[in-house]
Amino acid sequence: MKESTVLTTYQQNHLAPTYRLHGEMLYPRIVEASRAHVVMLGEAGLVPADEVSAMLRGLDRLQAEAPDLPVYDGSFEDVYFAFERRLAEAMEVPRSELSVQLARSRNDLDAAIFRMILRDQLCEVGQAAVAAARAALDAAGRTREALIIAMTHRRPAQPTSIGHVLAGYAEALIGEIEAYDGAIETLQRSPLGACAIAGTDLPIRPERVAELLGFSGRLVNSYEAVAGADHLMQPALLNARALATGSRLVRVLQDWMSWRWIVTQAEFCQGSSIMPQKRNPVVLEHLVSMTGMTVADSMSVLSNVSTAWWEDSNNATTDVQVRLWESNDRSRRFFVLLEALLRTLEVGQLPSTDEIVAAGTTTTAAADVLSRAGVPFRVAHATMSALVDRGDPREWTAADVQAALVERAPGLVVDGGVLDAVIDVASHPERVLDRAQDDGPGAAAVAAQLDRLGERLASAAARLDERAAQIEAAASRLGEATRAVVRS
Repeated sequence: MKESTVLTTYQQNHLAPTYRLHGEMLYPRIVEASRAHVVMLGEAGLVPADEVSAMLRGLDRLQAEAPDLPVYDGSFEDVYFAFERRLAEAMEVPRSELSVQLARSRNDLDAAIFRMILRDQLCEVGQAAVAAARAALDAAGRTREALIIAMTHRRPAQPTSIGHVLAGYAEALIGEIEAYDGAIETLQRSPLGACAIAGTDLPIRPERVAELLGFSGRLVNSYEAVAGADHLMQPALLNARALATGSRLVRVLQDWMSWRWIVTQAEFCQGSSIMPQKRNPVVLEHLVSMTGMTVADSMSVLSNVSTAWWEDSNNATTDVQVRLWESNDRSRRFFVLLEALLRTLEVGQLPSTDEIVAAGTTTTAAADVLSRAGVPFRVAHATMSALVDRGDPREWTAADVQAALVERAPGLVVDGGVLDAVIDVASHPERVLDRAQDDGPGAAAVAAQLDRLGERLASAAARLDERAAQIEAAASRLGEATRAVVRS
């Protein structure tokens, strides 16, 4: 798009670039919101019926056409005035005769269409997250007996299963999906009717406009309706939070792939330009980078909002939109990629029992055996620490365990059966798959966790589907209302 050379400095360096960035995103929503507004004006008797019908026919024409914005030449200020020009052309009347902005300001209009765009985008993000959560639950079910070494602080900690880890991530992601639903509910409050900031004395029906646009209700206060920005910060922060959690899982998957515990799927890899054997799972690196960009977008939104006055202010509302749109699109793509990774996850060469034992990961369970027999916790803990430093648990003897106990608690004698049980537990990490604790890594426990989490996910997914259906139904109502007004 080539701008005229007569543009002012402000037009060249802000209005024209912003028009290009915002135009195609905002324009269809301006048309949609205007259809609802004009229907209301007609039903309220605020505009003559023939003028209402003419405006609706013009708006229907604009809706039917692909966004056909005029080139920015400085003769209008922004996409809102470009819309008025296109509507006047479609109606074949001078722009000065338009009543489309009666009882409406650019302030409450842009507040409304920002909410409409964001709620639709968050529905898509939420539904992509639902698919990723389902894939995580399915993968957890397939791998609940795949024994691995759980890490803390990047060091071997305790035996667990891949399924136990993935069920934990699924629980976190389901919580984030529920938070997306809450963010959409916040966005579902209409600001229309607030006008510039203090409303109007005209007998408008803003609840009717809200209904036609698929909003669940209205904001209580007209000042908040156009000055507020909490609903903009909320999705920015939520995207950063959700991707940060997902990125942590991705880092774990990177390790598992490097250790060959899981198989790297070819579709997520790139070959080396020079090393024939290399298959680099670069999609994991991309996911981490996407998270970094999303966190940066959230900080940009918060920074802009925090430096603005609590009033209608471009830096708190309009100027953060591109950051939000990109954040939402990136978050949706993140979950689509993560869903594909989890859906195709396959177990590779798991660590052997020997490796798991040699890493000392069974000594916590062994110390618990001593504690159950009456040995003070710290004595049991120190005894296991000393023994594992001396060698592999499978090489311990009952005498070794007793001697280590006496070193820390002189005179303490433990039954030989307990000593044998300590060595047995320390030598068999697979016993963790039989653990009965309901939130633990036992295979049966993980299966029960997946059932409970599946029910919670189904409920969250149903709410997101209901929201999408509500928005779709509103579009049908708006079409019917428009046709009814034009016919009458």
